[in-house]
Amino acid sequence: MSKDKPVPPDAKPAKGAKSAKSSSTSSSDGPEMTAKDIERIWNECYSELQKAIIGKTREMEDIMITLLAEGHVLLEGVPGIAKTVITKAFADVIGLNFNRQQFTPDALPSDVLGTNIFDPKTGSFKLRRGPVFCNFLLADEINRSPPKTQAAMLECMAEKQVTIEGEQYPLDPPFIVVATQNPVEQEGTYPLPEAQVDRFAMKLLFDLPSGDEEKEIIRLKHDGMKSKINPVTTAATVNKMIEVVKRKIHISDDMMGYIRDIVMKTRTDPRLILGCSPRASIAMLANSKAFAAMQGRNYVIPDDTKRIIVTTVAHRLQLKAEAELEGTTGKIVIEDIIKQVKVPV
Repeated sequence: MSKDKPVPPDAKPAKGAKSAKSSSTSSSDGPEMTAKDIERIWNECYSELQKAIIGKTREMEDIMITLLAEGHVLLEGVPGIAKTVITKAFADVIGLNFNRQQFTPDALPSDVLGTNIFDPKTGSFKLRRGPVFCNFLLADEINRSPPKTQAAMLECMAEKQVTIEGEQYPLDPPFIVVATQNPVEQEGTYPLPEAQVDRFAMKLLFDLPSGDEEKEIIRLKHDGMKSKINPVTTAATVNKMIEVVKRKIHISDDMMGYIRDIVMKTRTDPRLILGCSPRASIAMLANSKAFAAMQGRNYVIPDDTKRIIVTTVAHRLQLKAEAELEGTTGKIVIEDIIKQVKVPV
């Protein structure tokens, strides 16, 4: 984690900021939470995650960024590289109500959202809540379900609510969807619609482990867990952390202009059919602020935004066919754009 830096002249200090020693489970009338508290809580979470996860430091950090930015994250990789293990371990550490939905070719929207069922004892219908009614939903192998079932996730991801037979049911905050998918080239997969892909604040590509990591994975499995993963925080504390990110992390006009310039460049790049929408700008803003808070700062610097650009933007870019044939990817395009846009001083 980077060292704390002096607040720039145009930064607004966190209102009522107090000592970083405030408890992660402090009551509403206790010390006010600050970015320093968020940094400490994340460091504690990471220490617990290391009991079960070998490597994948950046990926675990990205999931935390997405949670604090009130977004959702898509994990892509071949089977067997710990996508589900990391997600379950993260939910255990963060202390949120966790549900898992296995997406299959015969899965129906009601399997995810829930449905009204008739109760013969009362002669009325009662809501049977689906797995989406939780704080932390693992949508496992989401691209193995048909488009209709995938589309059932759109409302809960965008509006944090579910509509069942005309009735709206709000989801308890915080709410995050961590979806896993196998590469689209694999048999039995359905590509996610662009509208759904765009609702993921980040997309993380999971690679196979290195040789040293592979050996440590084997050793960990042989020895078993040395100690149990303990929850570090609670849903109430996570909500306080999210509020700090939203209300108390400053971003200057120059940094907002930097985000705007990157997004505008994607809309004129000749390799793309379609560039980023304002949703991408909002995601970059929220993710930048979340990462700054995890560094213990109450203001955003250019390195914060540069850290999250590729994972926030690359999956939203729609390439022209000729660009794809030449081997161009969204990651290549956005990395080129980053080099072209002037970084604020």
